[in-house]
Amino acid sequence: MKAQGSGGHRPGGGGGAGTMVRLGRLLRLLTLLKLPCCLLELLLSEAARGQEMYAPHSIRLEGDITLGGLFPVHAKGPPGVPCGDIKKENGIHRLEAMLYALDQINSDPELLPNVTLGARILDTCSRDTYALEQSLTFVQALIQKDTSDVRCTNGEPPVFVKPEKVVGVIGASGSSVSIMVANILRLFQIPQISYASTAPELSDDRRYDFFSRVVPPDSFQAQAMVDIVKALGWNYVSTLASEGNYGEKGVESFMQISREAGGLCIAQSLKIPQDRKDKTIDFDKIIKQLLETPNARAIVIFANDEDIKQILAAAKRADQVGHFLWVGSDTWGSKVSPLLQQEDVAEGAITILPKRATIEGFDAYFTSRTLENNRRNVWFAEYWEENFNCKLTISGSKKEDTDRKCTGQERIGKDSHYEQEGKVQFVIDAVYAMAHALHHMNKDLCADYPGVCPEMEHAGGKKLLKYIRSVNFNGSAGTPVMFNKNGDAPGRYDIFQYHTTEHQHPRIPPRRPVDRLISSSTSMKCSGVKECAKSRPQSAACLASQGERKKMVKGMPCCWHCELCDGYQYQADEVTCLLCSYNERPNENRTGCRSIPIVKLEWHSPWAVIPVFLAMLGIIATIFVMATFIRYNDTPIVRASGRELSYVLLTGIFLCYIITFLMIAKPNVAVCSFRRIFLGLGMCISYAALLTKTNRIYRIFEQGKKSVTAPRLISPTSQLAITSSLISVQLLGVFIWFAVDPPNIIIDYDEQKTMNPDQARGVLKCDITDLQIICSLGYSILLMVTCTVYAIKTRGVPENFNEAKPIGFTMYTTCIVWLAFIPIFFGTAQSAEKLYIQTTTLTISMNLSASVALGMLYMPKVYIIIFHPELNVQKRKRSFKAVVTAATMSSRLSHKPSDRPNGEAKTELCENVDPNNCIPPVRKSVQKSVTWYTLPPTV
Repeated sequence: MKAQGSGGHRPGGGGGAGTMVRLGRLLRLLTLLKLPCCLLELLLSEAARGQEMYAPHSIRLEGDITLGGLFPVHAKGPPGVPCGDIKKENGIHRLEAMLYALDQINSDPELLPNVTLGARILDTCSRDTYALEQSLTFVQALIQKDTSDVRCTNGEPPVFVKPEKVVGVIGASGSSVSIMVANILRLFQIPQISYASTAPELSDDRRYDFFSRVVPPDSFQAQAMVDIVKALGWNYVSTLASEGNYGEKGVESFMQISREAGGLCIAQSLKIPQDRKDKTIDFDKIIKQLLETPNARAIVIFANDEDIKQILAAAKRADQVGHFLWVGSDTWGSKVSPLLQQEDVAEGAITILPKRATIEGFDAYFTSRTLENNRRNVWFAEYWEENFNCKLTISGSKKEDTDRKCTGQERIGKDSHYEQEGKVQFVIDAVYAMAHALHHMNKDLCADYPGVCPEMEHAGGKKLLKYIRSVNFNGSAGTPVMFNKNGDAPGRYDIFQYHTTEHQHPRIPPRRPVDRLISSSTSMKCSGVKECAKSRPQSAACLASQGERKKMVKGMPCCWHCELCDGYQYQADEVTCLLCSYNERPNENRTGCRSIPIVKLEWHSPWAVIPVFLAMLGIIATIFVMATFIRYNDTPIVRASGRELSYVLLTGIFLCYIITFLMIAKPNVAVCSFRRIFLGLGMCISYAALLTKTNRIYRIFEQGKKSVTAPRLISPTSQLAITSSLISVQLLGVFIWFAVDPPNIIIDYDEQKTMNPDQARGVLKCDITDLQIICSLGYSILLMVTCTVYAIKTRGVPENFNEAKPIGFTMYTTCIVWLAFIPIFFGTAQSAEKLYIQTTTLTISMNLSASVALGMLYMPKVYIIIFHPELNVQKRKRSFKAVVTAATMSSRLSHKPSDRPNGEAKTELCENVDPNNCIPPVRKSVQKSVTWYTLPPTV
């Protein structure tokens, strides 16, 4: 078989090239828009007609079945020119690998017997749009051409040479190229097997259903590279990607996997622009950016050969030899070409490559290629000039930088350096995968037919795809070749490290070839690299013993400050502070939480000593008064005071003092129950008795102004009944409170939750809120206010009549005490000392209220009973009429006190009413204190 090719010129730009570029871009858009196939076929037929004239440079091998091939024979050209320099390894090595595989298959009697494989191989020039235009050649045979309007000069219809039908395509190399080509091939159901495209996007079986590959996707590769970086102890790296699907998707996968794995921080993620005006300036700028994070020395790079070469050159120009630690993807792999003249910069670089083996048969084949025996490769002459740095005498030579003439006797591997390119094995495996699929398809469809039967010829690409996905054979390296449901090959990688040999040529000895993704790599060497395994952030590690966390710096994801977990937070992990639960506070080093201490008001506290002291004095005084009244129960002063109500009032005063001890005692259910009962009961009893007294006095003198008949309900029994009814309202409210909300104890952690957690305390107290306390005292306060109103109304009653004015003074003073209590009680509700201030304020207020009543109402009487018994004698009893008359006259006379000397009005009253009933004026002051008018015997 011979190569049918033409041309001695390189594909490049004439007028037709510009047209084809524009058409290719249009096709790309229409494909993405998923237009109907009829419209696409019309456009593609026009494109194919122009393609035949435009791209004569291709390799065509005749055969029964034709396979397409796409290889990056040339690099990208400058703006306006599609193709650049020839690529010796990625282009020629891989192209020759396909030719070698076809030779092996066609000479194998067991594989596709009686069937010869042919090929149509095209150059993609490492550019996706150019590859799209070239790939239109593969679909020419599938496009129906309308020739009804075409006639020859003699009027007869023209005879068209039908192009060969391409059943499958081997390629492309770059992921962006494969994506572009796959969008066209899937429309015509042409299966495609790539030998180098690793973009994860191509695993989408819904969009790229006719695409398969014999290399694992970048998602597997990214996982392996993360494992390498972590195994070397690096935790601070930057990423660098060529613009396009391969580079950007690869870095995206690496970053995602590193985030999931943790312990790896990305300092910067930079992108190499695809269309750049000045290569030198752009790459120098990238190196400058990488140096902005000097501690991120490890650079994970997903880039093509040209970008790798340029970035290494830029690092050398910046005098950063040995600074960067390179981790390269499979595009770098084991290639030498990106390192020429940059060996010192690449020293120690670690690269990854899908597990491969050197194919010795290919080495023998390729090193034997000469200009005479390899005429089927139309680009081989150009390769020959570049490889041996000489110039051929043939027309169209592109080697203009040398005057050395090629003799044709040069030999690859002897007169030039040769090392098999890393993807050669995968090119061979891709061709064999297609051949095995065709072999099984031929056996099933053409069992009794030698060669290609009509049924197989018209079977279509969908059936062939089914056979491709089912292949399973040992490849050229001895490893199984198979595909999963997405068309991906299993992930097997070799890891390489570059170092310079004595001859200053980069060598690539594998340090740890693996059959699976690695988890460690201890045998990596650091030849000539200063600190191979150290690439860490500049920030110091936060000290866990001091409860510090890492606070990331905004805009700099790999830098942090050490921030103390403050307040009630503790350090959960190196980057997180969490709040302790409501009943806990952080321990001393803030690595955990501990329980908040529980406190209550202690008996020895100054907040308790003063109320207790006052209460004890009050209790002693109350017991003394009560004992005195009981001892002198039948004396006139005790009887005139109203014995029954006096004992009730003294009981209420006693309970007001007792509540102090209940408020300070350690809370439990019993104590809380008694607090609820006695909190308002003592005041209620006291003010109920006083209200009954003042109301009685008021009714007596109001009735006396109208008639001489005594008012009702002024007897002792009636007074006790009225007082009891008033007290029962308070007790009823307490019992309802018990039923609705049974007494309980709580620990309040909010009351003393200070800013400093070391001072936080939980307060053990009864389940009584401030509002409930005020409601419990509210009824007593209402009685107190009502009693005060009656005291004001009876202020005109002569002071000799049943202690009306002492009761008035008592109520005025008590109101002042409680008016001071309210703002103090509620004003300290947010204070950390709330428990102490409110309890002390409440108990002192109740002690003062009881003491005022005790002092003003009973101490003068006790004084007379004990120290002036001569005044505690029975006076002549007088009728109710006489009493009222005397009181009325006294009121009238008191209206003009300025008309008489002090005490004269009272003396006159005594003289007019009953001179014998007046006490001799021994001392006027004593006379005023002890002169009593007794009411009727019912009192």
